[in-house]
Amino acid sequence: MAYAALSSLMYTLEQLLKPNQSFVCRCSTQQHLQSLYQNLSALQLFLDSTTTKDIETLKFIEKRIRDVIYKAEDKVDSSLRSIILADCTESREGACKFFEEELVKVEKDVDSLEQEVMQIEFNKHGSRSAELAAAPSSPEKGKIEENTIVGMEDDFNTILDRLTAQTHELTVIPIFGMGGIGKTTLARKVYDDSFISSRFDKHAWVTLSEEYNERQILLELASSITVSNQEMSDDQLREIVRRGLKGWRFLIVIDDIWSTEAWDQMQRIFPNDDNKSRILLTTRLKYVADYVNCPDFPPHCKSFLTLDDSWNLFTGKLFRKDVCPPLLVEIGKHIVQQCQGLPLSVIVVAGLLGKMDPTYDNWKKVEENLSSFFGTVSERCQSILSLSYNYLPQYLKACFLYVGGFPEDIEINVSELIRLWIAEEFVRGRNNKRLEVVAEEYLEELIDRSLMLADNHGDNGMMRTCKIHDLLRQLCLREAHTENVVHVMNANVSISLEAIDDKRRLIVQFDLEEKQFYPTRHSSGITSITRTFISRQTYFRKRNLSIVSQLKLLKVLDVFSIEYDFSCVIPQLVHLRYVAAKIEETLSLAKLRNLQTIIFESFLGTKLKHPVDIWTTTEIRHVDIRSPLYISNPVEAENNSSGEHPLFLNNLQTLTLHLSPFAVEIIRRTPNLKELRILHEAKHSDGLAILDSLCLLEKLEKLHLEAQQTVNPIMIFSGDIFLPNLKELTLSSTYIPWEAMNLLANLPNLEVLKGYSAFDGTDWSLNEDVVFRKLKRLLLDRCRDLQKWEAGSDNFPMLEKLMMFWLDKLEKIPESIGDIMTLKLIQIEYCSFGVETSAEKIKQEQQSLGNYELQVQITPMLSHVWQQQQQDQQVRQLQQTLLQSERALIAAECFIRHSDKWS
Repeated sequence: MAYAALSSLMYTLEQLLKPNQSFVCRCSTQQHLQSLYQNLSALQLFLDSTTTKDIETLKFIEKRIRDVIYKAEDKVDSSLRSIILADCTESREGACKFFEEELVKVEKDVDSLEQEVMQIEFNKHGSRSAELAAAPSSPEKGKIEENTIVGMEDDFNTILDRLTAQTHELTVIPIFGMGGIGKTTLARKVYDDSFISSRFDKHAWVTLSEEYNERQILLELASSITVSNQEMSDDQLREIVRRGLKGWRFLIVIDDIWSTEAWDQMQRIFPNDDNKSRILLTTRLKYVADYVNCPDFPPHCKSFLTLDDSWNLFTGKLFRKDVCPPLLVEIGKHIVQQCQGLPLSVIVVAGLLGKMDPTYDNWKKVEENLSSFFGTVSERCQSILSLSYNYLPQYLKACFLYVGGFPEDIEINVSELIRLWIAEEFVRGRNNKRLEVVAEEYLEELIDRSLMLADNHGDNGMMRTCKIHDLLRQLCLREAHTENVVHVMNANVSISLEAIDDKRRLIVQFDLEEKQFYPTRHSSGITSITRTFISRQTYFRKRNLSIVSQLKLLKVLDVFSIEYDFSCVIPQLVHLRYVAAKIEETLSLAKLRNLQTIIFESFLGTKLKHPVDIWTTTEIRHVDIRSPLYISNPVEAENNSSGEHPLFLNNLQTLTLHLSPFAVEIIRRTPNLKELRILHEAKHSDGLAILDSLCLLEKLEKLHLEAQQTVNPIMIFSGDIFLPNLKELTLSSTYIPWEAMNLLANLPNLEVLKGYSAFDGTDWSLNEDVVFRKLKRLLLDRCRDLQKWEAGSDNFPMLEKLMMFWLDKLEKIPESIGDIMTLKLIQIEYCSFGVETSAEKIKQEQQSLGNYELQVQITPMLSHVWQQQQQDQQVRQLQQTLLQSERALIAAECFIRHSDKWS
């Protein structure tokens, strides 16, 4: 991956060009570094700004850049490692000399590469433009036509309603979603509908695809609306189209549009005569849909099919009007379930199974080899899905392919993904934003491009996990293998250096069913170039573990899942940016200057003789060192370094402190923290000092405090300057008095407040002066002494979600809580019967006022369930008694009537 390779080497050079990196010795070396950096920047700018649509040529250029830059980075990193590990002045000077020699070679190679690439682009760019002008635009190649709208009835009715709305002005109705999800099928069904057809005077359908050919589109529109010929100029065609539509009510379908620029050129030819004309548009890109849509009609997101709808589509394609044999239903549904609701995948599966006899044995073989079967399905779908990848901007391609390294069907932790992206140098700074913010924007862009799926969101509304469709993951794996971005290997097979010496990033999974794309090769004799080693499994062969220590140029090492001591390995990996591992011995991080993420846990619970010293890792961004490990005292680190100035970790964004005896000093030296989690025991006497030191963290947005002692927040929560940017606060085992808890309302930007055994007392009363102005989510868990809660809607004017768990003594929820205009959900779990009843009453009252948006979810206590079951049983017994009595009465009446006849 050329762009990512450039970014990684550029980051290394950026670090070397910093004033404090004088260990590269020579002034001439600095000049070579600057020259090389400028050449790399030019190549990256070239990739960013290239406009060629010739995918094959672009891939050739990218491969050429990638191969040269990978080799250049290998030379730089290997020689730089020798400098860092040099143990005496003489060896350091020799290493510096060799580094400069290698740098000169790299500089020449990159300069030659730049000239070569520019020449390739010039030649292709000129010929390609002429080809595009002459070639006709065609529908998306490989598109599988399917006009069955199984499972799209709701989508169809939504689009129908928008097309027939009473809005008179020209309205654009965009449909967006993943490739193969049925956007074109839906649009075609609407376009061909007789009711819709009769409402419009003029109709036209044009397909743009990723290469916008304006002349061809004008010709298609003109021929659909009026008459045209190939000899007309573009201006003449525009005038013909505009005149042909003027005064008529028209319906235009623009299928598969890929850019806002294409829309800007097209929209000028469509007149707005306020006669209810409509333009229906399909795209994979949410930002394009947002750009073209009208305020009254937000873009319509085409959703995935349910399993039942997928099954109906599958059987309709395979068996037509016949019924699927009962013996095949269970197996068939299991196979179809793997399509994950993507219509394209369902249709391809039906086509493949249609080529074999529909017998139990045949389908059972498919079920037993799903990975291989869906590899074939993936290949059939690639022509459609790969368009989305090819159209990605350079900076997103490596980010997308990297996701393929996560296990199939897994919920991907967004925070972990972002930290890995940053460590891999996929994320470049923009507009002075934090790298984490830029990475979040990258992820949102991939979602907007229908390449990834947002999954779970946290209480703060931020995305917590994301997903990728299996077919897109297969695309990632194939492209990542070709581009040498990520290689996925099986943990239960033996791994050798010869097998991985050309693999840039290696992710090891257990019981991997997918086809292995990575043949063993003979070693080139050099140190392995592997830069990333990630294991997703606990079990790992001992022979494979020894391989890790030989990967000298690693930049990402995530072996946290493996029960093994890596404390001897880590200090030798001087290029590490990301490390997650278990350690048993005290280790030095002094030579790991580029570390950005540290996640350490003690191997087998071993307590180290010395704490972990992180104070030389000035690039560090994320630290999670778990008990009994702890971070060293920065005061001692300052004394040992003989520095005149205190040590600060200004880049640190997230920090976890587990039972740290130096928490106060650490917090004082991490002024730019965004997230902080503290676990503090009562035996430590510095509890108030820790809380007081938090005042220095003006940028802090998330705080989790688990105190295991009673905390009096009066001194620190009453100040106007306390944590002005704090948005989320979680308190555990703090036992704050309810009257003191009200002081939390002074936090001006607090949006989420969660308390787990956090508050103490029987009564919680909020007067009108206590206002949580921005609080959106409130969670109270196990505040078991709480009996009375007095509050009004004005105390929580922005509350959206109220969650109450294990409040078994609370009498009720204040009725006025239901009057909060923004409230959407009340969630009750294992609370008193009074809480449950009051929640239901609030819901009923709101519904009587026309508010049906408020949802109430109740999970009753087991005792309540038992009581309800007892009551239900008593009712059933009473009903049975009444029924028996009624039957006896009827029998008696019949007997009396018959007795009268007999007499």
